[in-house]
Amino acid sequence: MIDLLARRPSLSPEDLTADLSPSARFREVRFENYRPNPGFPSQEEARRSLQLFLQGAQARPGGFRLFRRSKPEGRGLYLDGGFGVGKTHLLASTYHAAGGTRALMSFQELMYVIGALGMGRAVDAFRGHDLLLIDEFELDDPGNTHMANTFLGQLMPAGTSVVATSNTEPGALGQGRFNATDFQRQIQGIAERFETHRIDGPDYRQRGTAPAQPLGPEEFAAWRARQPEAGLAVVGHRDLGRLLIDVHPSRFARLLAGVDALGVTDLAPMSDQNVALRFVHFVDKLYDLGLRAAFTGAPLGSLFSETYRHGAYAKKYSRCLSRLSELLQEARADLAAV
Repeated sequence: MIDLLARRPSLSPEDLTADLSPSARFREVRFENYRPNPGFPSQEEARRSLQLFLQGAQARPGGFRLFRRSKPEGRGLYLDGGFGVGKTHLLASTYHAAGGTRALMSFQELMYVIGALGMGRAVDAFRGHDLLLIDEFELDDPGNTHMANTFLGQLMPAGTSVVATSNTEPGALGQGRFNATDFQRQIQGIAERFETHRIDGPDYRQRGTAPAQPLGPEEFAAWRARQPEAGLAVVGHRDLGRLLIDVHPSRFARLLAGVDALGVTDLAPMSDQNVALRFVHFVDKLYDLGLRAAFTGAPLGSLFSETYRHGAYAKKYSRCLSRLSELLQEARADLAAV
């Protein structure tokens, strides 16, 4: 069995840009297997908008090719919608449908790249890209606002098109997290680069079902028994929290290297927001990697305090709870499989 607590992974700046493509969970998604909710036409409209966006970009002189005589300014498309409406599915589908040089990463991963490489080297690393896809675009602080505006301001005029997803309209980025009015000029500069499409609808993970809850002791024992030992890691929630404080979020994927299934025992409420946000980022990575996971302990609704769940990072916490519920549903489906 894998001892996750013994790991302290390292990561070079170059590693951050080595494989920026859809993760395992989204490797097989395509526009064709996106299932829009018929009650919310904006979902089908978003799919069509992305397909038209690609057609328009590929119709430009030279299309999505690195070597061409002149490269027109890049275009921007921004999908704004709540969690669980399929934004990441559509973003990964765009990656698979596009030609040329492209990269897909979360906004946090982009911030890690800029922080590790510096702005100049980060821009150079993506200057030859035809398309950049950024998931969960968020402006958590003034520093991120400045970095995002500078990065896009140097990259898009040189010909790189950008598709971004977010839970917040571009003109409202940063609201509730810092004094956004002081940075409205930069926020507006970001917003003006994108054509915005709103995606409405409920969380698809909870369609017709109640949110899942952690496994009971017997369920967890049965789930654990079904996992091959060589790729299994089991860790207590408190120990995991301590580990995640020591490991930078940019290294979470490396932390989980070789892990096929993860069991986290004794979930408990997190009173420290630094611990809670690290856990949120960890669940995002665990989910994206498509790993099997099971949890025991406190009900999901008790993990994050009401002040967190209705504060500046409310949408992050809601997304985390939604993804935890889906992982638990998958664990129970694994148990039910013959």
